[in-house]
Amino acid sequence: MNRLKYILLLTILIFNSGENIAQDFLNFKGQLSAYSHFNPNNDFPWWNGGRYIPEAHVEISPKEGRLFDIEASANLYKNIGMESFSHTVSNGKIKPYRMWARYSTNQFELRAGLQKINFGSASILRPLMWFDQLDPRDPLQLTDGVWGLLGRYYFLNNANIWLWILHGNNNPKGWETIKTNRSVPEVGGRIQFPASTGEAAISYHYRTADSRTLSDAELQFAKIPEHRVGFDAKFDWVVGCWVEASWTNMGKSMEMFTNQEIMNLGVDYTFGLGNGLTVIYEQLLAAYDEKAFHLSRPATFSLINASYPLGLFDNLSFIIYFDWRNKAAYNFINWQKQFNMLTLYVMGYVNPKNYNIPLQQAAVNLFAGTGIQLMLVFNH
Repeated sequence: MNRLKYILLLTILIFNSGENIAQDFLNFKGQLSAYSHFNPNNDFPWWNGGRYIPEAHVEISPKEGRLFDIEASANLYKNIGMESFSHTVSNGKIKPYRMWARYSTNQFELRAGLQKINFGSASILRPLMWFDQLDPRDPLQLTDGVWGLLGRYYFLNNANIWLWILHGNNNPKGWETIKTNRSVPEVGGRIQFPASTGEAAISYHYRTADSRTLSDAELQFAKIPEHRVGFDAKFDWVVGCWVEASWTNMGKSMEMFTNQEIMNLGVDYTFGLGNGLTVIYEQLLAAYDEKAFHLSRPATFSLINASYPLGLFDNLSFIIYFDWRNKAAYNFINWQKQFNMLTLYVMGYVNPKNYNIPLQQAAVNLFAGTGIQLMLVFNH
């Protein structure tokens, strides 16, 4: 509630700034989705659920070249798992999804509140997934936001600089394995600049971790300084190619979790076959070590993602992951059909029962084994 008060206070201050408001614009939209998921390998083989995300967006232009806008949306969902009609389990929640206010000019923006912050060059296996939890299997691309203040400045040569302060986000985000100390703000920044035929960037983030919920008493600390450094670059040559890497260091000894190194190399290309076949290949290496860059037992994943438009309103795509450490393959396929405001998704997968894809989503257990999911989405 305190965060909401801050945003409302900012709104009132700008409304009463004395400037003439040239244009007001209010837009309301929403997304209603329903799904049915069957996987005989799950404890509850049949899952059904629904979700509604209403969104309100207000734009105010006090003068030319300046914009003040507010966005507020909620995430309302309910899921029911069924073993039989008499044995069910359910979960659901109503929570804020986005709630931010932003002031922007042609080269500057300042955004405060609950927002999505993501960046980097990688497509699917993203080492710089620091603040979001986007899942490539999710056609809705939903992710929780973070509470904070983000400022961005864009130079005329296409370079840009980001600065952020986060506060009150104690649950693990992205690749984090340990919670954040809620009483200490997180700070960071990013510098992105043109390079050759593309662009490159350096990112940094500092937070104070809290490991008191761990079972090992020797690893329980209220405040652990954590430094995170990232680098990414993307170039457009004969094929699109990129590199993205992240190194995280804990200021206290956390045994194998003291250092985390993640690197991604990838390429993409659209072949002139039929309507155009787009293929992405990525190679990921991830390691946790007591010593930095020791890489004693790294996890390595290869990924191929292909997408082909069957027509104006149909698209077929698939993703294949291969886990080299466990010699296991993960297979996802998705057919998308567009009907004006309605979209139908038919998804199938064949995966190992021991699920080890490096995605930070609780729903991954539903995708262990073999199953199918139908989803219908209505946008208004």
